[in-house]
Amino acid sequence: MRLVTYEIEHKSGLGVISKDGNWVFPLRSLDMDYKTMQQLIESISESEKQLLDYVSGQDPYSIKGAAPIGEVRLLAPIPYPKQDVICLGINYMAHAEESARYKKEAFGGERPFAVYFSKRVNRAIGTGEGIPSHSDIVEDLDYEAELAVIIGKQAYKVPESEVKDYIFGYTIINDVSARTLQTRHKQWYFGKSLDGFLPMGPCITTVDELGFPPKAQVQSRVNGELRQDSNSDLLLFGVEHIVSELSQGMTLEPGTIIATGTPAGAGMGFTPPKFLKPGDVVECIVEGIGSIKNPVV
Repeated sequence: MRLVTYEIEHKSGLGVISKDGNWVFPLRSLDMDYKTMQQLIESISESEKQLLDYVSGQDPYSIKGAAPIGEVRLLAPIPYPKQDVICLGINYMAHAEESARYKKEAFGGERPFAVYFSKRVNRAIGTGEGIPSHSDIVEDLDYEAELAVIIGKQAYKVPESEVKDYIFGYTIINDVSARTLQTRHKQWYFGKSLDGFLPMGPCITTVDELGFPPKAQVQSRVNGELRQDSNSDLLLFGVEHIVSELSQGMTLEPGTIIATGTPAGAGMGFTPPKFLKPGDVVECIVEGIGSIKNPVV
């Protein structure tokens, strides 16, 4: 099933998308009193999950408060993450190669260990919201479409064979990046953490919907032009490895967001680079989840 945080008539709430993708059913109509997606992830029971899955297949006219999806505003599923997003760097081989070219560095074709970094998020933005260009300090604004993992229960020292049991679901993020700041400061935190640099959504697709490990097409388009086109099956370090490795030394709390990395085709990978400018529209698509589309402002 697909869960959303949405707004209608200036009121926000949680909902489940109908199986045909055309309706949003409010959780409040089912007497589920979860105020935020974070609270739902932390507390939802298996019986409630089964009820939501059942309801998502019902006649929308039998569900009080059901709204056509075109009439609601989809927000980021977790608008205010409790912690920084954990990110994977250069986790597709072709992106590792284009990154090395952009930085004019030698690349030997080996990636023995995963590269982790964090991304500060004051507020995640939903599909349709503008990505600030920060043109006063950013010269080369870039996009990165990524499959993101949402942890569902406290994970510590989890073996790879049990990782699926600790995942709540998946969403899409655009790991917006300021290449100028990355290059200048010789690290990624500042250049990836400016306000508005985490478009997320349009929903959380629960873990049972994608298969495990997920083999989903990951794409991006800028002004309709296909830029990135790969598959999460090509991750250098897959979901089971990532969650298991991180959990060996840190406790992953429910609601933790892990961005698994971006494929080749980011703006910096072209010659000359194709960076974003105000007025551009970036769409990030992940098979089985949907798409998020954001203008640069």
